[in-house]
Amino acid sequence: MYIGLLTVSLGSIPLKEKAKWASEQGFKSLEIACWPASNNRDYSSCDIDVDNFTEKEAEEIKEYFREYGLTISSLAYYDNNLDHDINKRTKINNHFKKCVDAAVQLGVPAVGTFIGRNIDKTIEENLDEFQIVFSDLVKYAEDRGIKVIIENCAMPGWQIKGIPGTISYSPELWREIFKRVPNKNFGLNYDPSHLHSMLMDYISPIKEFKDRIFHTHAKDAEVFEDRLKLYGVYNKQLNVSFEDSGYWRYRMPGLGQIDWKIFVNELRKIGYDDVISIEHEDPLYEGSEEKVKEGLSLGINYLKKLV
Repeated sequence: MYIGLLTVSLGSIPLKEKAKWASEQGFKSLEIACWPASNNRDYSSCDIDVDNFTEKEAEEIKEYFREYGLTISSLAYYDNNLDHDINKRTKINNHFKKCVDAAVQLGVPAVGTFIGRNIDKTIEENLDEFQIVFSDLVKYAEDRGIKVIIENCAMPGWQIKGIPGTISYSPELWREIFKRVPNKNFGLNYDPSHLHSMLMDYISPIKEFKDRIFHTHAKDAEVFEDRLKLYGVYNKQLNVSFEDSGYWRYRMPGLGQIDWKIFVNELRKIGYDDVISIEHEDPLYEGSEEKVKEGLSLGINYLKKLV
């Protein structure tokens, strides 16, 4: 196993500079953000503009990644592929396919995304829509030798406060999505923080889904028992603030409650030998380039002891 990072947290710094800094810190791989250049989503960036990507740019990126001793673990475009607005959904689906094309140009093995959710429909109806949409997207990637990885974030409040914005956040739902779209190139970008924040077991699913874990995220989380008792599992509804964002928050690896030693050991048991990619969303290490880099450095220095 080796340690990588998702480039989103480093903001508008040019990709080459991100790669140089990451290499100097000891990272071995980058998960490159590929949202559209015109985009207003939080925790997103456009390090590669796949709408206008050329072979020349691909060769330049491959050259300096070789120079810095880095690989690219995946291209990242996490958006709502089941958006209730069909025109918007089509644009998102098409952008995902462009990410797949860019992955082919770069020799990258995987593209990551969310399944998403049509908030106007039931979970059962969403699963039917998922089967139609992702049968196409996964086949498109399969035909080009690319894996599709789904991060298991519930995205609560993405469309409506308190409601999960995706349909792929629990083992119960994973069983159904892999039953409906069984292609061998379709799997998970497994992130233990999402399960822990929902008070779920983040260790035992590793064994069950060993053939579907293609990529992992290193993001920690801490649950505040006093706030959980106060707000309940649907979490804080009013006046959410930095000081009180609810009963849980993300942290850098080693600063939350995830048992990383057990997590890494379980991955070893199933033969996983790929990236553990830090996805930095720790609110205590945001707000400036210096704070973000400090957080990432803390994360890799902690994980180096285990990987």
